[in-house]
Amino acid sequence: MPRSGRRTSGLTDDVYEGLAGFRLAMRRFLSFSEAALAEAGVTSQQYQALLVVRTAPGWQIRLRDLAEQMLMHHNSAVQLVDRMCLAGLAERIPAEDDKRSVLIGLTTKGELTLESLAKVHVEGIHAHEPLLAESLSRLRQVTELA
Repeated sequence: MPRSGRRTSGLTDDVYEGLAGFRLAMRRFLSFSEAALAEAGVTSQQYQALLVVRTAPGWQIRLRDLAEQMLMHHNSAVQLVDRMCLAGLAERIPAEDDKRSVLIGLTTKGELTLESLAKVHVEGIHAHEPLLAESLSRLRQVTELA
């Protein structure tokens, strides 16, 4: 029995070490990301929403689709968009095909903010890539052997 007196799950120490390494790499990247976002005055949710809008066809998305992609309730998405509009990052656009629907688009400020943050995040991903890649590779090797 292990020193702690607890039963083992049947997973090897290598699996736990791989998972811990992967979590460490993710936490380091997320810490880096939060600092970059704070410096730009943008929340994590706002950055994610900017990415969702930017990758939508025509760089516009229906509010309900934004809520779905952000894994939010509709009213939470409305509040998020309200804050983004107030910050000058996004704008509401009446849908031409359905007057009850609203499209969310990026303002010029939103586009520039997103581009700047995306560049910083790509650099951050590259900087954290070795630990992420090593952790994933190690997990793949360990689980293939199991």
